[in-house]
Amino acid sequence: MSETEDQGCINLRWACALIEGLCAGGLRQVVISPGSRSTPLVLAAQRQCALELTSILDERSAAFFALGAASASGRPVGLICTSGSALAHWLPAVIEASESEISLILLSADRPPELRGWGANQTIDQSGLFGGYVREFHDPGIAETRPAALKMIRTLGARAAAVSLGDRPGPVHLNLPFREPLVPGPDCLPFPAASGVTERAQALQRARAWDTGWRGQAPDLSSTMRGQGLICCGPGAESPGFATALWRCADRLGVPVLCDPLSGLRFGSGGAQRITRYDSFLRNPATAETLKPDWILRFGRVPLSKTLLGWLADIPTILVAPSGVWSDPNHDVRQCIPADPAAFCHWLQDPECAPASADPHWLDQWSAAERRLDRLAADYLAQAPWCEAHLLLDLLDRLAEGDGLLCANSMPIRQLDTWSGSREKVLRIFGNRGASGIDGQTSTLAGLNAGGVASTGLLGDLSFLHDLSGLLLMRSIDRPCIVLNNGGGRIFDYLPQLGLPGFEQFWRTPVPVDLAALVRPFGLSHRAVTDGAGFREALLEAFDMDRASGVGQVIEVHLDGDVSRNVHQAFWRHLSSSTTL
Repeated sequence: MSETEDQGCINLRWACALIEGLCAGGLRQVVISPGSRSTPLVLAAQRQCALELTSILDERSAAFFALGAASASGRPVGLICTSGSALAHWLPAVIEASESEISLILLSADRPPELRGWGANQTIDQSGLFGGYVREFHDPGIAETRPAALKMIRTLGARAAAVSLGDRPGPVHLNLPFREPLVPGPDCLPFPAASGVTERAQALQRARAWDTGWRGQAPDLSSTMRGQGLICCGPGAESPGFATALWRCADRLGVPVLCDPLSGLRFGSGGAQRITRYDSFLRNPATAETLKPDWILRFGRVPLSKTLLGWLADIPTILVAPSGVWSDPNHDVRQCIPADPAAFCHWLQDPECAPASADPHWLDQWSAAERRLDRLAADYLAQAPWCEAHLLLDLLDRLAEGDGLLCANSMPIRQLDTWSGSREKVLRIFGNRGASGIDGQTSTLAGLNAGGVASTGLLGDLSFLHDLSGLLLMRSIDRPCIVLNNGGGRIFDYLPQLGLPGFEQFWRTPVPVDLAALVRPFGLSHRAVTDGAGFREALLEAFDMDRASGVGQVIEVHLDGDVSRNVHQAFWRHLSSSTTL
């Protein structure tokens, strides 16, 4: 068969050129779900020794695994699937990646143009399937082996990687139609890489985020930053070099820094300016009024705490956002500055650029409130019934320097926000808070570990059960997955839905599943605990388990949701009525 007749070889050479460009742009991991039409992409990925390949049956699980791996590594992670409904299962993770600005490369195989719209099997309209949730979409057409065509597809790979890491990181979708045959003949050899591809890809990659400043003129802050202010760091605030520059800037301005648990700044070395107990002490009306600032400088996305967000309303705000995304549900942002956060903090340290330092008593008031809450929380929990708050403190004490912790949405991340405080040991907190879905948690946990961060999971019973496909991936995780089994979606116990007709069936939705029996076929160990002593023992055993055993671990913690709600609400009532704050 001649070269021009071997469509399988043409497909392979085209796919190899694309993968070469992606690898030159920084791709090192690809997650593959099985299928026929994607065969050229899989064969090309297998020929790249630089790539780590992971096979995951369920496309939704695969996408969340890739999300976790990209979040942990800071590199783009690729996804490959076949045509039809397969890529539709990526959508929840694609939405999360878009909102959280995490780099994914979506490589969907497709039917050729002559089969689209003619009722061919497993053929849907895949064009633009993810809408505005991808940074770019390309359908480059049918595979070709002309030198100019290979140059184009190779450069498209480099471009996709660069765009996914750019000023606003996120997913890029390449929809790739292949004609049959999909398997090349025995004499097919891929073309060698074209010269210069690495240099071109590196040039594109240098255009990514974290440049040395901002686009346009330096901002005039004089009309906003007057009086006493504060810095608020929300999810995703951390960037290269930011922490050091932030603490120096805060010291220069004499202002507190409110650190969201997903900001990357709550744990690790920090200054006296670091404030973590705000969700608690701002529930006290007198304290909240005393500490009201005149202006806010915000980094990262909207903070987790609803108490904090409500308290920040109507205060003039300056938002520093490298992506230029206007994250402002309170509608109080006066300026959105598309700057590198570290560079902006360095600029603010210049006395000619920054406002005058705050009254020294301003920061003292915040620090005093933080210390008082440290003591109040410790004293309260010492006499309170055992609940998630005690569990969290034991867990934080056990996690090693540099470890990761994935907190599921709803209650786990909120309870961490309330009770964690801070610590000097670095701890990376992860959470899919871009869209705050319940889905994909166990797959994300596996991806975080595959991406290079040894991460423990802290999930609710419903989020654990929502992603059973992820259990197939957990056998290789060295850290345990902790499941807080409190009988369903207890977040609704704190919301106005509590007490509505059908509350248990339609809102709390408990699922009576034997987790021990459920996880056993997946090759996971299971241990159930009901109190603090049992949890600490299970945690010690889990971290001491032989890492070569290849057995993932689930610690199921049975909790009384009503007791937990009473503990939390009594604490908040005490804070609200206290005159000692």
